[in-house]
This record gives sequence, structure tokens and C-alpha cells, in this order.
Amino acid sequence: MLRQHIAVILGLIFAELRNMKKYWLVIIILFCAAKEGFANHTKGGWMYYEYLGPGNAANSSQYRITLKVYTECVLNPGQADATAGFTIFNALSATQVSNISVPLSGEENINNCTLPSCHPCINNIPSICYKIRTFSTVVELVNTPFGYIISYQRCCRISGILNVQNPSNTYGETWTVSIPGTNVAAGAQTNSSALFSQNDTAIICQNSFFTFDFSAADINNDSLVYDFVPAYSGASSGAPNPPVSSPPPFGTLAYSGGYSGISPLGSGVTVNGSTGIVSGIAPTQGVYVVTVRVSEYKRGTNIKIAEVRKSLHIQVADCNTTDPVLRPDYTSCDGFTITFQNLGNGTNIQTYEWHFGDGNMSTSASPVHTYADTGIYILKLVVNRGLACTDSATSIVKVYPGYFPDFDVLGQCKNTPIQFNDRTTANFGTVNFWRWNFGDIGSPTNTSTLQNPTHVYANTGQYNVTLIVASDKGCIDTVPKTITITDKPALSAGNDTLICSIDTLQLNAVGTGTFLWQPNYMISSLTVPNPFVSPNITTDYIVTLTDPFGCVGNDTIRVNVVDFVTQSISPPDTTICSTDAIPLLLNSNALNYQWTETPNNNTLSSTTIKNPIATPLVNTIYTVTGSIGKCIAQSTVTIRPVPYPAANAGPDTVTCFGRSVQLNASGGSSYLWTPSVFLNNRFIPNPVAVNPTASVRYIVTVTDVLGCPKPARDTVFLTVDQIIADAGPSDTSVVLGQPLLLTATGSTNYLWSPATWLNNIAIATPVSLPQNNITYRVRVSNDVGCFAEDTIRVTVYFIAPGFNVPNAFTPNGDGRNDRFRPIAIGMKSIDVFRVYNRWGQLVHSDNNIEKGNGWDGAFRGKAQDPGTYVWYAEGTDYQNIKVKRKGSVVLIRE
Repeated sequence: MLRQHIAVILGLIFAELRNMKKYWLVIIILFCAAKEGFANHTKGGWMYYEYLGPGNAANSSQYRITLKVYTECVLNPGQADATAGFTIFNALSATQVSNISVPLSGEENINNCTLPSCHPCINNIPSICYKIRTFSTVVELVNTPFGYIISYQRCCRISGILNVQNPSNTYGETWTVSIPGTNVAAGAQTNSSALFSQNDTAIICQNSFFTFDFSAADINNDSLVYDFVPAYSGASSGAPNPPVSSPPPFGTLAYSGGYSGISPLGSGVTVNGSTGIVSGIAPTQGVYVVTVRVSEYKRGTNIKIAEVRKSLHIQVADCNTTDPVLRPDYTSCDGFTITFQNLGNGTNIQTYEWHFGDGNMSTSASPVHTYADTGIYILKLVVNRGLACTDSATSIVKVYPGYFPDFDVLGQCKNTPIQFNDRTTANFGTVNFWRWNFGDIGSPTNTSTLQNPTHVYANTGQYNVTLIVASDKGCIDTVPKTITITDKPALSAGNDTLICSIDTLQLNAVGTGTFLWQPNYMISSLTVPNPFVSPNITTDYIVTLTDPFGCVGNDTIRVNVVDFVTQSISPPDTTICSTDAIPLLLNSNALNYQWTETPNNNTLSSTTIKNPIATPLVNTIYTVTGSIGKCIAQSTVTIRPVPYPAANAGPDTVTCFGRSVQLNASGGSSYLWTPSVFLNNRFIPNPVAVNPTASVRYIVTVTDVLGCPKPARDTVFLTVDQIIADAGPSDTSVVLGQPLLLTATGSTNYLWSPATWLNNIAIATPVSLPQNNITYRVRVSNDVGCFAEDTIRVTVYFIAPGFNVPNAFTPNGDGRNDRFRPIAIGMKSIDVFRVYNRWGQLVHSDNNIEKGNGWDGAFRGKAQDPGTYVWYAEGTDYQNIKVKRKGSVVLIRE
């Protein structure tokens, strides 16, 4: 249909070409878009070869080269290529040898069964279909030392691949295989590559355990090792089906989302290096590129013959299974306790029944079981026993604790054999599987299956080496180590040194291998690591080390020869402040030092270093003897400690608020006070704090022109005492005959005047029995002499105790007569005060008028109308007699 639409458009455009030449651009754009649309269909594949026998020409061989291209099952015209261009390159130089157009030899669709009867206990069964298109041809190639690389490239992959950077449909693919040359091994050119199985429709449900078979078979019975590798890219959307492949090395895909070529489905999925079975917990649903490489090693050797890559777009579906899924085996190599879990993700599993093979069982979904002894046990899991979709699975449990994988490395230089030694031990069974990866990417000998292989690194640097090691009991582990390859062995001749011209010195070279010293001048031996030398002139001794693997390096040590020791001490005799430390700086070329002091008070930080720290408390003479072998020299220095200034800021002082006070310091020749607040002069010993209003902690810094030149400090605290006298409420009232308790606060000393009617004028709380109106004054003071005064006016009423209640009030918010409340006269308390409107409704109530504010003329937040209101009050007078009164009040609003 798309081609028909394009044909119609092209016809219309050609009809207008004579007058509208600009449509040529439109034609090109439409053609490219169509071509790109036809391109996006590849879903993986692999290439392999088969040795057919000697060729017709001398020193040649015949091979069948086969390509299996995986595509979508339904192809558009233009996607179903009739031919594939096989390009053959020289494996050493990557130059093109020939290019062959290979016709399609067959195709088939492989797909899974989606009927519920095929998988009754899987929900949302995905439909998986691959079209496998086969291209095969026979070629005759001259036998060469380095062999050949055959490749075919095509674009493009499908859209929406989750582990590839977007847009994934712009990436092509390269299928390639290598034919080994005669240099790889004797008869390597007669090898046939390994053949992958074709079990590619396994159902993988997201977040559930799965297995996917990438196993291969080899007709030569060579050893096969599997691993994940990055998928190749190739071709482009502009030229999706190039007739000639680009030369090696081939580019790889750009992965995303935390995935990579060696972890294409995440860290929860691995490939078994021995079987090629990919297994683990699947990621979320979607399409992922997975490429597995099978490396072929010549039987019984560590020689890699060839490798084949199979790349697939694997679909992870939004499905779940009821199947109980167990690991192929459970091997415990570090204890007797194992945690078991169903690796399936079925949501309709209702019951679990675990049988551990030792007579014990559990119904937990994820049991933890401890075996009593070593051995092999048969594990069985039954789910939904007696229910729909009941099923069971079995596995082998191997309990062989005491497995300790390790290896060591001998050698260190590039272009020399590096020896790798397996040091794995096992308490049970025999270690029988090794897979080394030397971290030397690009090297044809980067891997090995020998127990103790060697590898030659061509370049210096750090390499990440891994060893996968297993035992016949099923214990397997990976040991990673980072090694450093250098261009010379580790060697040290030591630091340059001094000797006296009459001495002998022992050199000490550190390294592993054989040693050779030069020059042959005043040296006891040229071939030992630690010879004795006794040169009488400065000499450079060079040591050459050859390690056990043939790596050579050298190092040099200079032996400086002197006839005497030169030294002096800085500073010379000097004075320091007592308790201070001073470094003794020795200028000397000696190698060894010995300090002594007179008198000996152990004031040195060390007696054997070049520059010790001294802390003398009395005059002390320090003597140092410096030596270079038998050459010695001696120097002395005298250190005299003097005391710090005796700084004294005077005693702490208390003064009254606003009263000046003089400070007095002593102990030196010059003074500095901080802070300067309130002070009339901060640079004299006796400044005046002028009218201080707050307490201050003053620090005086004292220096002296005699003795220790360093300052000393002392502190004085000036406390400013401010008295606030309070005689109580400014106005109060009593009735005649009512005692009045006066209460003053502010300090410790009190004096009332006049003394009229007071029982005591020298206390804070005297009692008055006033006979008439009177004003009392109280003087409040402290022991320092600070004072303040306050007054209280007492009004005497010649009436009986009761309430003075106004007859009207104006709650208009002007601050005058805004609230209605009784005034107590001769009363101890007003206990009840209530106000009623003319309908008898209670509009205000105070149970304690002393704490209340009276009535503001509102009820429930609403201002009441002007008018007459009734009040009622109860209280207790000063003689504890109950008093009750009532009356009326007029509310006036202006």
C-alpha cells in the first residue's frame, strides 16, 4: 500500500516537472523516507563457517560461510533482501580480499505456541516470532598465517529497544566470523566454527526467573567458553544494505539505562561460561539486544582457535507464570544454611510445600534451612497442591562448605611472561575448572582455561584480572584482582647517602632476581644485593636487576664522601619566655645525631633527631654530636628562660548604675584594656569606667620592656548594680480601721518614711493602720550603697466596707469610662459580679473581679443597646464578713 501511495505521488510530481523543478527535492526526500522505512526490521542473527577440505589451488582450503539473519516475521517489500554482500578481509591488515554477493538459500519462521492449552498456567502469553533467513556460499581461500575476517552489514534495527540509546532504529548490525590462520596453531585452518542451537522462542516474563539457551556444539570437540559482549553496529539508514562491508574493527552499540554489552539485561542476569545458558531475574517488559560470544579453545590446550557471536533482540513480556522455578542447582560452599525462594513471578500461587531432601519440609514462601551434614540433597517445591495449576520442580542441593578461591601473580613487566597461579583450596572435592580473563582487551590470548597460565602484556598499565574457578562439587566463584604492568621490575637501590672517607658502607638493593653492580670500584661484590663499599671519592653505584621472567631494570645510589662533618646551631644563645618551646635548628650534613642537656631535665622532644624542640624552665646548655660514620662534630647552645609579665587587673568590682569607678592594673610597662566601652583611656594602668550602664568583663594585656617580651593577660569583672524600687500600687484605699500591708521590692535594704502608723520602717513589708490620707516613701538600697526610692498614696474612707459602683459608663473606645466594674473599699475580695439586661438575661459575669476587666458593654461579641442594666456583686471584707449589693447602671452610647 505504501508503495502504491508513493507511485501516485511520483506520477503527480513528474506531471509538473517542466514548470516546477523545485519538486526534485521532494522526490528525493520521499524516496529516502521510503528506503528508511523498508530498512527497520533486523532482530539479530549470527555467522559461522565449516571447513570442507583442501582447495583446488595449492596451499588453499574450501569453506562454507553461512549467515543466519533474524528479522520480523512479516516483511515489507524492500526489507526481504534477495542477496547479502559477504566481504572478506585480511585478519592482520584489515584490507579487503574479495566481496561476494550471496543469494538467499532459504527462510523459515519460528514462533511459540500462544494457545492457553500450551501454557495453561501462564497469563498474557506473548507471541514470539522470528523469520530466519539463510545465506550460504562456498569460498576457496589461500592458507595464510593470520587468517581472514568475513562480515556482512545491514541496517536497521527495530524501534524502542530498551537497552540501546534512542533512537534504536538508527543503528545497524554487523555479522562476522573469523577463520584462523596457520600461526594460531598447527592445522588451525582446518577448524570448523561452533554452531549455536536454535531455541530462540523461550517465554520470558518480566521480573521473573528465566533461562535462555545460547549453547553451541563443536564438531572438533574443542573447549567452548561463553560470555556476554557488546553487539556490533553497522550500515546506516541512508544506505541500509551496502554491497560491501566496512573494514574491521567494527563499532559497537551505545547502551543506555544502566545496561551494557557485558550486562545487557542487568546485574540479575548472567551467562554460564561453561554451558551458554543465560539465566536470572528478567528486567521490565520490552525488547533488549543480547549478544553471546562462544570462544573455541583447541582441545587440551590454552590456544584460542576462533569465536562466534550470536545476537538477538529478546522480548521480555508482561506475563506471569504459576510454575515453580528453581535454580538448576544450589551449591553452598561457605556454610550449611541456604535460603530458598521460588524464582517464578506467578501471582496465583496460594500454597508452598518445600522438601529439603533430608527429611525436613517447610510451607514458607521463602524458607531458610540449615543442613546437618555435607552432601548432595534433592530439593523439591510443590505449589498449589490439590488446587488448580498445581506443579512441582526439583533441583540439586550441594552442601560443601570450605571453598576458598584465590590466585597470585608472578612477574611484572610488559613483553615478558606473567605467571598466574591458582591458589584455590577446597575442603571437599577437587578444583577442576578455571577460566581466566587477563583484562588485556584486544589480545588474542586474553583468556585461558588452564590452571596456571602465563600471559604476555604488550603495554604497561593497570589490568583487571578475573579468575572464575570451580570444583567438581559445584562450588564456583569469581576472584578479581588489579595488577600493574610496568616496563621494568620493582627495584630500589635506596636513598643517596653520605660516608666518611675512612668508613665502609653496606648498600642494600631491594628486588627479586639477579643483581649486577657497577662500577667495580671499592666494592666487595658485584652480584649480591647488599655489597660493602668504601670509596674515597663521591661515587654513583648502579645496580641492574634481571627478574626471573627476563625483565631488566636499574637504579642508582650516590655515595657522597666527606672528610669531616660541618654543622652549626640556629639560633645562637638566646632568651625565651618561660614555659615556651623553641626549635633547635641544626645546620649539619651529619647522618646521625645525639643531643645532651645540662642540667639534664629531659626538656627535649627527642635526643636523636636533627631539629628537636626544647622547653627549658631554667638556663640550659644543649650539646649535639653529629656523625657520619667515624667523622664527628660537636656544637652547643644556651637557652635562658625568663618569666612572663605578672599581669594583674585588680579585684572584681561592683558599682552602682551610672556611678563611675576606677580600675587598677599592674605588672608591666604598657597596658591595653579591651573592650574600651565606658573607659576614659584604655592605654593606662588605672582607667576610669565613666557612668557604666551595664556589667563588663575587662581584659588587660600587659607587656614589659624587661625580661619576656611577650604579653600577659588578666581579667576583671565590673558588675553594675541597678536598683529599681517598687513600693507597690501607686494608689490604694482602705476604710477607717482596716490594716494595710505594704509590700516593697528592689533589693535587700528598706527604709520607710514617715513612720506614722507603721509597725516597722526597716522591712520590706510593714503594716499600717492609717487614720487619714497619707503618702509613704520607701528607700531601697544594697550593701554597696546603691539606692532608689518609690512612693505609695493611701486614701482612707470613713465608711463601712463595701463597693463603690458607678451609675453609668460609655464603652466607646476612647479610653475613659469604657468598662463597668465595682471598686472595692475595705474589701478583701470581690467574688461575684454579674450584669443583667431588662429581660433578666445574664450579659456579663466575673467570678474574680481582681483578675477580670469588668463589662465592656457587649454580649457574645455584639455591642448592647443603650439603656439601664441591673448589677449584682458579692465579696468578703477585711474582717471576713460577706457583703452583698445590687443596683443599676446606665449604658450610654454617644
